[in-house]
Amino acid sequence: MTGWGQTGPLAGCAGHDINYIALSGVLSGVGEAGGRPLPPLNLVGDYGGGGMLLALGVVCALLNVQRGGAGQVVDAAMMEGAAQLGAVIWGLLANWQERRGSNLLDGGAPWYDTHRTGDGHYMAVGAVEQRFYAELLDKLGLADAGLPGQHDREGWPELRRRFAAAFLSRTRQEWCAVFEGSDACVAPVLGFAEAPSHPQHRARSSFVEVAGVVQPAPAPRFSGTPSAPPRPAPARGEHGAAALRDWGFGEDATSRLQAQGLGLLMQSPQGASRCWSEE
Repeated sequence: MTGWGQTGPLAGCAGHDINYIALSGVLSGVGEAGGRPLPPLNLVGDYGGGGMLLALGVVCALLNVQRGGAGQVVDAAMMEGAAQLGAVIWGLLANWQERRGSNLLDGGAPWYDTHRTGDGHYMAVGAVEQRFYAELLDKLGLADAGLPGQHDREGWPELRRRFAAAFLSRTRQEWCAVFEGSDACVAPVLGFAEAPSHPQHRARSSFVEVAGVVQPAPAPRFSGTPSAPPRPAPARGEHGAAALRDWGFGEDATSRLQAQGLGLLMQSPQGASRCWSEE
C-alpha cells in the first residue's frame, strides 16, 4: 500500500492522506458552500482508500491463488482508492455542480444535512425518498406550511431557513424523542465518547473495552466464524522470544537476548543503532 502508487512521477514522493485525496478529486467536494475544502479526518485516504482497498486486493489475490492462479503484487494506492470511493460522483457529473455545498450529498440539500438544535448539538437528516421526506415534514410540524417542493433547488434556501428554525426550537434529546422509531431518517450527531452509549450500539455490543480503552468491536460479523475480541497491544518486547525464534535464532541465543531485555535493536549512548546477532 502506497500513497501515490508504485509507478508514475509521484511514486517516490512523500505525502499524507490529505494530499492523496486532494489529487483524487474527492477533497474538492468536502466542505461548506463558499468555504475551503475540509479534510474528512483521515478516513477517505488512509483507511477507506488505503487499508480497505488493500484488504480487498489481498482477498482477491488469495482467491485467485486458491483457484489455481499465480501469486501477484497488490498495488494499492490511496490516491486511487479514494477516487474509487468517489466513483458515484463521477457517474453524476452531468448533474453535479462543482461547487461545495450545492448538491444532494454534500450538504446542499437541506434534507440531507445537519441542523443545529436549541442546546448547541446537531441532528443529521437524510430524508431522500419522498415518503421519508413527508414524515420529516410531519415530525417537524411543517407538513402544512406551504414549503417549496423537495427537489426545487431554487426553494432550498427557504427550506433551509424553515428547517433551521424548527430544529432550534428544541434540544437534541427532545428531537431524539420526536423521531424515535420513525422513518424520517433523522439521527443525533454523537461525539466519539457518546456513541458507545447509544441503545443501538449497546444492543449489538458494537463497542468493547480492552485494557481500559473503549473501541469498536470487530466488524463485519460472521455467523459461522465470529471474530475474537480484540486484544490489547503487546508490551514492549512481550513477543520478542517468539519473533527471535521465527527469525532463526537458536534457544541459547534467544535466552541470552531475553536476559538482556529481548532487544533486537539497542540504542548506543551515541545514538547509533546496532543489531544483535548470534555471534
